[in-house]
Order: sequence, then C-alpha cells, then structure tokens
Amino acid sequence: MKRTIFVLLVLLCSLCAKAQTACSPVASDIKYEVRAAWLTTLMGLDWPQRPATTAAQTAAQKQALCEMLDRLKAMGINMVLFQSRIRATTAYASAIEPWDGVFAGRPGQRPLYDPLQFAVDECHKRGMECHAWVVAFPICKVAVAKQLGKRALPVQHPELCQRCGDQWLMDPGVPGTAEYLAKVCREIVQNYEVDGIHLDYIRYPESSVPFNDDRTYRRYGHGQNKAAWRTANIDRCVLAIHDAVRGVRPWVKLSCSPVGKYSDLSRYSSYGWNARDAVSQDAQRWLRLGWMDMLFPMMYFDGNHYYPFLADWKEHDAGRPVVPGLGIYFLNSREKDWPLLTVQRQMNVARSEGLGGQAFFRTRFLLNNEKGLADWLQTSFYARPALVPPMRWQDSIPPAAPQVTQRLDGQHLHLEWSAVHDADGPVRYNVYRLDPTFGNVLLSVRTIATHYDCTLALPALRHSRYVVTAVDVYGNESGGE
Repeated sequence: MKRTIFVLLVLLCSLCAKAQTACSPVASDIKYEVRAAWLTTLMGLDWPQRPATTAAQTAAQKQALCEMLDRLKAMGINMVLFQSRIRATTAYASAIEPWDGVFAGRPGQRPLYDPLQFAVDECHKRGMECHAWVVAFPICKVAVAKQLGKRALPVQHPELCQRCGDQWLMDPGVPGTAEYLAKVCREIVQNYEVDGIHLDYIRYPESSVPFNDDRTYRRYGHGQNKAAWRTANIDRCVLAIHDAVRGVRPWVKLSCSPVGKYSDLSRYSSYGWNARDAVSQDAQRWLRLGWMDMLFPMMYFDGNHYYPFLADWKEHDAGRPVVPGLGIYFLNSREKDWPLLTVQRQMNVARSEGLGGQAFFRTRFLLNNEKGLADWLQTSFYARPALVPPMRWQDSIPPAAPQVTQRLDGQHLHLEWSAVHDADGPVRYNVYRLDPTFGNVLLSVRTIATHYDCTLALPALRHSRYVVTAVDVYGNESGGE
C-alpha cells in the first residue's frame, strides 16, 4: 500500500510541474525553505572565469560575482555555498594554508582582495546566507604541490597526507587530521561572518581512487574491525569540527554533502554506492547526535535511484532540514539531456514530502537557464521569497520587536525602525506587506538596514499593513509592528 501511494505521489507531482499552483504548496505558502546553490571556485568552474592581477581585472572579477549573485537572488536563491577551502588551498586570507591560484593566476599568490570576505558581504547585502564550502580530505594535484613548495600541505604535514596517483589526500585515520581540519574551520568562523560551514568530501574516497590505508590501520586500528574503525575516524573529524565551530560562534550552521544514498533500503539497492557502507559517512547519525544542523545529500539520480532514498532521508531527518542536492547539470545536452520535467518532478515531490528545500549543483547551470529552469524558479516555484529555517534546536527565544514608524508620501512608502540589540550577535530584519486582498508578501529579507523605502505599484496598497520583524543569528523571528 505504501509503495502504491508513493508511486501515485510521484505521478501526481509530474502533473504539478506543469500546473504548479493546482498541485503543491505555492510559493506564497512557503515561509521556510532552503534554496541553495553550490558556487564552485575550483578551476573557476562557476567563478572566477579568469584570474586578476591588476586593479581593473580585480574590479571585473568582483563585478562578475555581483552579477551572478543578483541573478541568483532574482530567481529566489536564499543560500550560497561558496567554495572557500578548495584543495588545501583557500579563497580567503589564511595563516594555515596558501591561496588557491584561481584568483590571481598562480598557486600561493595573494589576490588584491579577499574573495570570501567579498562574497559574504555581497550575499548579506542581498539577504542571502553565505556558507563557507570546505573540501575536507582531497588535497591539490602533485603538480600544484610542487608549485607551492614549502607551503603545500604534504610538505607542512607529511604525516597527515598520502599520495594517490597524481593527487594528494589527507588520511582520516591519522588522529592529527581531525585536529587540523578543526583548526581550518575555526579560523574561518573566527575571521569571517559566514552563516555556515559546509563540509564536502568528509568521507573516505571511492574505490576508484588509489588510496591505501593499510599502514595507518596497522598503526592506529588496535584490532578493531576495519569498517568500524574507518567510520569512527570520519566521526572523529566531524565532531572535532563541530566543537571548533560551536566554540567560536554557536549559531554558525554546520552541514555536509553526503553521498546521495545513505544505505541500502529493504526494497531498493544502492548498488554498492552509499554513504554509510561504501565511504564510512554516517550522516544520519550526525544529525541525530546534533553534530550537523542540516544535510545536503548529493542526489544526482532519478527514478528508483532518487525517490525511495529521498523518503529515507526524510524519515531520518531528526527534525532538521535535509535538503536534496539536485544534479541540474544533467539538463545540459552534453550531459544526460534531461527534460526540465525531471527536475520539476523531483522538486515537487521533495516539497510535498516536507524536505528542507532544494540545492542546485551547480551555479553555472542555473545561470545558463538550462531548459528554462531559472525562468520557472523565478516565475513559479520560487515566485515569493522564503526564509532559511531557524535553528530552534540551538536556541528558540526570539529577539524583541523593533519600534516602527511609517510615512506615506503619495505612492512612496518609507518605514523606519529602531535597532534591536541581541546578546548572541547581530540582528537582521524582515519587512512584510499584509493584505487580505492582495495577499501577504515578504518584501525584504534579512536586511541589515533600519529603514525600507518603496514605491507602491497600486493606490490600494496604501491601505495595506506593513510589518517589520527582527531576526536573531539563529533565525528566530520577533513579532512585528
């Protein structure tokens, strides 16, 4: 019976993709939903398209990012996963690791500005969260390590690394690896007002990678079952990062992108590729223990490889957002040439089943408007903005409401309010229009300003109620005035 109901739901949501307002919650009904995009800086796949070594080139590089963020904002994205630790190289000023070469043209060369700081500031100006995407165990290619010389991680800490073909990897089984990654993440949250730390490749490598940890196991395994030992090693790294981040800014969200299938299901096989058993990544347990605030499983599949495993993630979400990562690159004609309906159906089912939102891999394919996806998001599925779900498991006490004054000058509306102070950290503000005729609309999201101005499109909107709420660092929202 359950299988029949699930099949009917998938079929129904196929129709929903063509008639959104008739079949699933429309955008105006959704208050909380993660709408994320992975912004890849590795080799400039999403950004930057070219290195910058002069002031003019730097200005162009920054302007390109601003234009990308403007377009993401326009289509409804509220969270950017910005690749910050790339391959033991950085997109930020670090005392621990060297700069990646993508920004200034050569590994280790400092650019004329701080890309992560710029990304954080520009995301916040647009009311979007910016999470530092940290690639955990993969290190740079052997050739890049040679260019970096003494600054390369395999030279700085050879005990943590091993060479695997033409690249280097950190070894999760060496106890110092957890401490090192925790130090990297602590440095980020100490120096940047990121909204989250997003871990990638926080797992053992796939079998195709020539990684051999037999020697590490003999030294540190102490007779344990090797599979259990490997799982404990990844757990140790996750917990160390969790403790480091919480110790600096408890409201910074910790997330990761596990393999899209957690484990084999009773009726559906993962065919040997899953998070828990293939790569020692027990992500559902991390949610249960509170080590993770949200998950972004990489569900770059369809059909029986997607829907049953989506239901499994939801069933074990421990009351926290699980946000399926969608492989929208498959819409491209040079990939699998999926029809748009495939992604629409996946999104409708995820929303109908109460998942935490959607995440898109990757930004370039969103901006290319593959098969009209961006148009559909902007005009239909994300037609109204949504807020990132609050971290009520960490803190559930809202801040005080701001005191608001309103002035109408013809069709021009001016709102101004008193700043709200909260002991935990900076406060942001949401602006709403409440109207029984035209509907309730979220006009401005997570603004740092204490004023709001707009020109009303219709004279009747002069009689609407306009409300400002305060939002604390955990996402708790005050009442409105």
